[in-house]
Amino acid sequence: MAKAHSRNIDLLGNPVEYEVRHSADASEPRIDVDIHGVTVVVPEDDNVQPTELLKENAAWVVDQQRKYDAYREQVPDRTFEAGERFPFLGEDRELVIEPLQKHEVDEDSIRLRKSAVEQSSVKQVLENFYRSRARSYLTDRIDHYAERMGVEYEKLELRNQRTRWGSCSTGGTISLNWRLIMAPPDVVDYLVVHELAHLTEQHHGREFWQLVGEHIPDYKEKAEWLEQNSAKLVFSEEDV
Repeated sequence: MAKAHSRNIDLLGNPVEYEVRHSADASEPRIDVDIHGVTVVVPEDDNVQPTELLKENAAWVVDQQRKYDAYREQVPDRTFEAGERFPFLGEDRELVIEPLQKHEVDEDSIRLRKSAVEQSSVKQVLENFYRSRARSYLTDRIDHYAERMGVEYEKLELRNQRTRWGSCSTGGTISLNWRLIMAPPDVVDYLVVHELAHLTEQHHGREFWQLVGEHIPDYKEKAEWLEQNSAKLVFSEEDV
């Protein structure tokens, strides 16, 4: 795979910095836009001109770039210290560090064991706390809906993808982003049902959304919440 090179182009009066990446895995040229920028992916033996592809899709590229610029501006400027507030199941809670036998969470606070923080860092201990609670909570919700939907899954994997919340493999593995533990419970349920539905319907066709709607009637509102508020679920600057 060839190394990507940074270039610049004007699209509809907007300066756009992009990279070109040649890939042996790509079957056709495409444009990827995410929080990190714009990348034109080209099959190794393809003679496509990246500038022409960008110009043909100028409106979409500019729109996507603006969306991610706005997302970046919404990312909370958090510090990892006692007194800071972090979301847990949709509610901001004060971070407390004190002598405890184990980490705790209540309606107002996330309470971390002081000795664990002293041996590591607030950030690492908090992430470990989130991951542990996410595995327990998400497993419970997956089991709940799998029974209701009459499907079986192979296992749950926790991921930390920057721009993806979940996926379902053909082998039945459900992958969910651990940061979902920061989202409201009804949004979590929507993601769980969404991925479980793929065990029955592989694509996002009419039948798929009908199945999701049977269990989450207002799924469109939940998807919209996630689209508009995903920046609130950014844990640290490494997520951006």
